[in-house]
Amino acid sequence: MRICGIELTGNDAVVCLLHEDQGLFNLPDARIRKLTLKKDHTRADLQRFQADMVQFLKDYKVEKVVIKERLQKGKFAGGAISFKLEAAIQLIPIPEIDVALVSAAQIKSVVAEHPLPVAFAETGLKQFQEGAFMAAYVGHFLG
Repeated sequence: MRICGIELTGNDAVVCLLHEDQGLFNLPDARIRKLTLKKDHTRADLQRFQADMVQFLKDYKVEKVVIKERLQKGKFAGGAISFKLEAAIQLIPIPEIDVALVSAAQIKSVVAEHPLPVAFAETGLKQFQEGAFMAAYVGHFLG
């Protein structure tokens, strides 16, 4: 199964692909590491973001999207733009792609039960992709 983990930060959707085959994990190379929606966006910009995300998911034959959930309140709450990005991703018009949200507590719980087979630093991914990687990894165990 090919999973796309996504972490929403500001006006960016940071992505990480994870492919599992017979118990082995692979991190396929992707032409992009994040998709961005400009801060002073219009409806057309939001539609373009969604279209770009759809194209990315189709190009890499993604079967499941897992978004790292952001807090709605408090010091580390997500901004308004990130919630728009989340809605655009959740409303992607491809019924074959499952979209799920995972909380920080779920990530911590799953990683405690199924430790990472390799340290993040050894994956070859950029540091800013760690949240998206963890979402994809946990998404594999959430059924």
